[in-house]
Amino acid sequence: MFLNLIRILSISILFFSASVLSAEENIKNSVVKIYAVASNYNYDNPWQMSGQSNNTGSGSIIAGNRILTNAHVVSNHTFIQVKKAGEADRYTARLESISHDSDLAILKVDDPAFFKDAVPIPIGELPRVRDRVVVYGFPTGGDELSITEGVVSRIEQRNYAHSNANLLACQIDAAINPGNSGGPVIKDGRIVGVAFQTSTMGENIGYMVPAPVVLHFLRDTAKNGYTGFPELGIRIQRMENPDQRLRFKMKGDQNGVLVTGIQIESPALNILEIDDVILAIEGVNVANDGSVEIRRGERTSMNYIVQQKFINDNLKIRVLRSGKVLDMQIKLTVPMNTTRLVPFERYDIPPTYFISGGLVFQPLTKNYMQEWGGQWFLTAPSRLMNFYINGIRSENRKEVVLLSKVLADEINQGYHNMSNLVIEKVNGQNISEMKDLVKAFEGNKGLFHIIEDDSGQKIILSRDKVNQFSSRILERYKISEDRSADLK
Repeated sequence: MFLNLIRILSISILFFSASVLSAEENIKNSVVKIYAVASNYNYDNPWQMSGQSNNTGSGSIIAGNRILTNAHVVSNHTFIQVKKAGEADRYTARLESISHDSDLAILKVDDPAFFKDAVPIPIGELPRVRDRVVVYGFPTGGDELSITEGVVSRIEQRNYAHSNANLLACQIDAAINPGNSGGPVIKDGRIVGVAFQTSTMGENIGYMVPAPVVLHFLRDTAKNGYTGFPELGIRIQRMENPDQRLRFKMKGDQNGVLVTGIQIESPALNILEIDDVILAIEGVNVANDGSVEIRRGERTSMNYIVQQKFINDNLKIRVLRSGKVLDMQIKLTVPMNTTRLVPFERYDIPPTYFISGGLVFQPLTKNYMQEWGGQWFLTAPSRLMNFYINGIRSENRKEVVLLSKVLADEINQGYHNMSNLVIEKVNGQNISEMKDLVKAFEGNKGLFHIIEDDSGQKIILSRDKVNQFSSRILERYKISEDRSADLK
């Protein structure tokens, strides 16, 4: 009897070990190395490309013969190839869907031979703090698959380096190095995250895009062709001071955050009001510090609740207004970060520009600021940095329109050294965005074009000379078009 029990236990252990080894082998066969060639845009000369670069990353095969990876691995791509772990052949891949906000992308390979012997890895759930995870990928320095183990040490909203989007992220202590990006983070044979960035502030601090964010991207892509993560488009303030709570008639058992601003394109416009106190979102109470409980003992920003929704979903919200509790619904129509005055970094989109009389105009973007180099946040002009950090969109200023440089010619003599001027008016017309500027130039019937910046400086050019010699300037500087395609 005792010997039989030992045999049964031994067989069970062997069977379990074989199952674990089989599952690990399936995962290895479904991890992919990605080779991407990118052509980046030149924002100093926005009519040019800045050259070609090569990048490698990692990915994993998921259901539907798709490859899940990071957006930053394939952004601005011109050509993509992939190969499976342990194989030599590369296959051409194409981009099916991309989310720069969540730093995720889906690739497809048309050749069915690529997927031979590959078992799709299922998507799991949000892990818990102290859960052990395994990171698969192809870090630089070698061609073979790397496997590292670590522990989930923190779960919270965090700014993603690729997009500056504030989304849920998991901190892990497994090594994540260049080339690991896009590789699967595995627990119990399922993808619980996608490795995507590291911290330079400590050793072995890595981050993964967690399963809920991955699933939102995949469901949105399947449902809508990817529309993005929604936002409320409001500014809020914590309510941790007791006198502050008293001023806004909050009872002792009430917690929440104060609405201090509503963006011009916010879906909450004409629904929420300044000085409303947000008490709850989707039935989840909001604390005075703006956090919500996502699991027992785990809290993160209330934005997490909003980001569970999809574009055009309704959001239930409870507010305190002048001492009265009100329940309302807001239709979430705006993707995150689109209400910013100065956009975060843009990918896969050519720069916007317009040239007239050798004057080069473009909107202020993070991409333009990065032309000041790796320390751009220290070396870029402080006035432009102020717009980037503190600027708020309004009807009068939907974009910061810049005169970025002057292409020297006889007709613009005296203005050759002008650059980075914030344009307020052109030919008497207020300039809120680039389309206003083009319209003001092309609709002008006067003798002169008069361009004014926000300090009162004026640039005055003969309209006839601009019409006569603009093509000469473009030809001299080897510029084929006087404007980007989005302004035609």
